[in-house]
Amino acid sequence: MSIGITACRKLEDYRQAMLHVGGEVRVLDPSMGMADALEGIAGLLLTGGGDVAPSRYGEPTHESVVDIDEQRDEFEWALIAEARRRNLPILAICRGIQVLNVACGGTLVQDIPTQVPGALEHSFKVPPHERYSLAHEMWLDKDTLLATLMRERLSDDSCEVNSRHHQAVKAVAPGFQVSATAPDGVIEAIEDPSSRFCLGVQWHPENFWRTGEFRPLFEGFLAAAQSATRKP
Repeated sequence: MSIGITACRKLEDYRQAMLHVGGEVRVLDPSMGMADALEGIAGLLLTGGGDVAPSRYGEPTHESVVDIDEQRDEFEWALIAEARRRNLPILAICRGIQVLNVACGGTLVQDIPTQVPGALEHSFKVPPHERYSLAHEMWLDKDTLLATLMRERLSDDSCEVNSRHHQAVKAVAPGFQVSATAPDGVIEAIEDPSSRFCLGVQWHPENFWRTGEFRPLFEGFLAAAQSATRKP
């Protein structure tokens, strides 16, 4: 059984993050039918990329919105619905947390700099060799899956993360809870406590596969996927 990873332009770090914790991976792209995409998949990893179409959460498009890919939105929307129907573990990263939240009934801040008063800088443009550079602190709710996974790497229920996004979760999808925020209140992680494993994070933990700062996220995700495939 494999971890299905949605196709994106910067795919390799996601692949390496899973391979380095012992997972097998299969790349999923919108050319696949849903049955083929999920055949033999034990978990779903939603990757980063362009903005989700605001029409999907009932808002007009802000002038800052870029790189909308309706085909990708449609494909990942269907993937999420089917993965949740099957209770497959889901790990969603950057755009992933955004499409997960919207697909499950939430909304997005379309442009943090103009729509969040007093916001920190979240959209750092860095060369590939600096993707691991830490940008700001993140505060975790201690009674969450995220905090449990990261407990050995936290300092007073906080840690630093990298940051390359101009959008974020606004209204949290029904049934989900916020598990981490930046000091300016921007949501950095959400999760569904009723699911086997359903966690979305706004930063890019996959960039740290060489150094391991966020390895527990991928280990926990893989463990949940492996557990889901075992027969009673």
